[in-house]
Amino acid sequence: SFRLMIKTIILRYLTFIAGLYFLSLGIVLIVASSLGTTPISSVNYVVTLHTPITLGTATFLINVLLIAGQFWLIRSGLGSRKDRIEILLQLPFSLVFSIFIDINMAFIGSIEPTSYPMALAMLGAGCLSQATGVVLELKPNVAIMSAEGFVKYAARRYNKDFGRLKVIFDVVLVSSALLLGIACSGHIEGVREGTVIAALSTGFIVSFLSRHVFTRAALRHLPFLHS
Repeated sequence: SFRLMIKTIILRYLTFIAGLYFLSLGIVLIVASSLGTTPISSVNYVVTLHTPITLGTATFLINVLLIAGQFWLIRSGLGSRKDRIEILLQLPFSLVFSIFIDINMAFIGSIEPTSYPMALAMLGAGCLSQATGVVLELKPNVAIMSAEGFVKYAARRYNKDFGRLKVIFDVVLVSSALLLGIACSGHIEGVREGTVIAALSTGFIVSFLSRHVFTRAALRHLPFLHS
């Protein structure tokens, strides 16, 4: 029925927004652990160290650049109307995501770990929260974040494997953060062992959560999971 369809659409988007919140919480916990940042937020974090702008604002500005990049990748008739809508949808969701980051930074960003085990615990909690966010973003299949969108359309345009390009994309981001930190302060900033741990572990946690926690049986009351 029409009412069920509307309810399903609302549930899809609420689940996606919940995913954005957990993703933002994960990023902030990893930053607060002082063991580095996630690859996707590494450049944004270094920018905040040398400018007055917040991590949320830096994230939004980078996302706007990635959205513009996607429109460039689908130029010359390579993108459909559906593709253009998918890319445009990233703008309001990027804004919501950036606001979530700044809210979490206000509450958690000032927490400083008093020992290395505490830092590792915060890093672990951040990786778990980030992976939860990724799963909740993917389950409803309503939108895509700009980093994944950029890799998706680059893979399509140049006929490359998405997974391989995503690794290259993350390496480019971390390398850019390293160079930016050295250029601005003379030493590496924001990239430490936590960056590597977050990059290597998140995918495995996402797979585990998808198979054993956020299963159809566990979430069968949400109708979109059966679509």
